[in-house]
Amino acid sequence: MTVRYRSANIDGHNVFYREAGEPGAPKIVLFGGFPSSSHQWRDLIPGLAARGFHVVSPDYPGFGNTTSPAGFDYTFENLSEVIEKWLIQIGFTSFGLYHQDYGGPIGNRIVGRHPEWLQWQIVQNSNAYDEGFTEVWDGIRFKLWTDRNTETEDALRPFLTTEGIKSIYLGGHPDPELISPDNWTVDVAFLDLPGRREAQLDLLEDYKTNPPLYPTWQKALRDNQPRTIIFWGQGDVFFTPAGGEAYLRDLPDAELHRLDAGHFAVEDHVEYIADNITRFFHERVEQSA
Repeated sequence: MTVRYRSANIDGHNVFYREAGEPGAPKIVLFGGFPSSSHQWRDLIPGLAARGFHVVSPDYPGFGNTTSPAGFDYTFENLSEVIEKWLIQIGFTSFGLYHQDYGGPIGNRIVGRHPEWLQWQIVQNSNAYDEGFTEVWDGIRFKLWTDRNTETEDALRPFLTTEGIKSIYLGGHPDPELISPDNWTVDVAFLDLPGRREAQLDLLEDYKTNPPLYPTWQKALRDNQPRTIIFWGQGDVFFTPAGGEAYLRDLPDAELHRLDAGHFAVEDHVEYIADNITRFFHERVEQSA
């Protein structure tokens, strides 16, 4: 299935995105997370398109091939506003949303402003509950968030090195030979661009704005009951298995798949995920339309 590599100008941002599938097919937006870009979906995008979906995924400002104007303030609110305008420009205003990691804070903000856009959702290691944080967050939650300074920044910089990023990709995945080293090679190449590590530190600090919104997002789940399928890598270095289970409190009809994987479950479960997204759509979404 052909993947097209496109860009859109949004308020001075050159937003890069990948797109595949027929325009009239059911739409899915893929929102990924730290420290990757739409590159993380390089196998899932054509896989879903081949199964009958129209799929897009952007590189956020500060990530991948997207370029941003000087002085842009890297916050989740600002990222969500840029990506919302991008969705409008490309005509994606009714879709299934696949959100992983940072894709949750960005996607939930957008859907909060436009609840009618969300037709259904796929959740994959995308936290919305306090019990979802692993101990890896301690240096961020209890240090960077309370006092950002050179010392608290330097403690996190190892996450922005080749070895740090490699550990995120390999952590919790039982067979490292299934994880392509292209992942950390690509991510580090983008992080080496001017200002990119500082942008990532800004976002790690601004992540503190997300937990206060969890009750709002949870209420929206309870009130709207979007049809939801959850894939949760049980060995994620950032988010606990309890974070995946917690969704069932608010979405008792959601379908939860506990995967023997880590933060990037698509790396070693891409066919399983694509097959079950397709089945779920036909059984639970298409039939109720």
